[in-house]
Amino acid sequence: MLTNINDMLRDAKRERKAVGAFNVYNFDTIRGVAMAAKEAGDAPVIMAFGQKYLTNMSMKEVRSLTDAITGTDPDLPIALHLDHCSDPDLIREAMDAGFTSVMFDGSRLPYEENVRLTKAVCQMAHARGRSVEGELGSLAAGRSSEEGGAEDRERYTDPDQAAEFVKATGVDALAVSIGTVHGMYQGTPNIRIDILKEINEACRIPLVLHGGSGTPEKDLLACIENGIAKINMNTEISQAAVKAIRGVLAESPENDPPHLSSLSLASQEAVRGAAKRYIQLFRGELQ
Repeated sequence: MLTNINDMLRDAKRERKAVGAFNVYNFDTIRGVAMAAKEAGDAPVIMAFGQKYLTNMSMKEVRSLTDAITGTDPDLPIALHLDHCSDPDLIREAMDAGFTSVMFDGSRLPYEENVRLTKAVCQMAHARGRSVEGELGSLAAGRSSEEGGAEDRERYTDPDQAAEFVKATGVDALAVSIGTVHGMYQGTPNIRIDILKEINEACRIPLVLHGGSGTPEKDLLACIENGIAKINMNTEISQAAVKAIRGVLAESPENDPPHLSSLSLASQEAVRGAAKRYIQLFRGELQ
């Protein structure tokens, strides 16, 4: 059943859990994430489709595939979320296509412009019953990053400014910068839980951690304990699928390559396994 992020993130924050947001951009990723959520006990999950993946498929295609794969299962809560979008017109298009949640990413803009545009997106989305994630602060780009650019530099979220931003815009969730990176880390992660604690105390709404891939599990769990209710995973899930495909190819004779359907199944299984593990980790179900 498609829903927006509001209830699932509020519940997660109250219970000190987090909902996994997994990037999807083809049949294999959508099916793999859906299987993972179902096997994890109909766990709430967010299928995140980024603006940059419009070269892979349209938003209408993403919505249609999601409906076809989940069968509009009434027991499986799924938010179909437009991730990292800086274009209000594309946000409107996503809502027209049936996306239940959107992220306006104004993190590269001057603060006042970020506030103005995020507020406008909130007004547009809330009038249609959709939820909005905003972003304040910025993440650096790591290895294998699909989001952001090499010119991005880390800028920690200021707790006082975050409280002001939430009040001024009306966002339902806020993505914060506390030391994670887009992609995989090039050095040792330094996750600033102290900053997160201050943001959580100042804002009181569900907080979002981008750049979950490669972050040590102890740090992820500490983030969940301190207000993070949504964790974005992309690179690590993608790399699991690519590794599985390489394995099938390596085991096949050069003169008798595997059928494309075998590669698709391997990809789905890798996504399912990796996503399920993180769903369970974020829900406190792994010892």
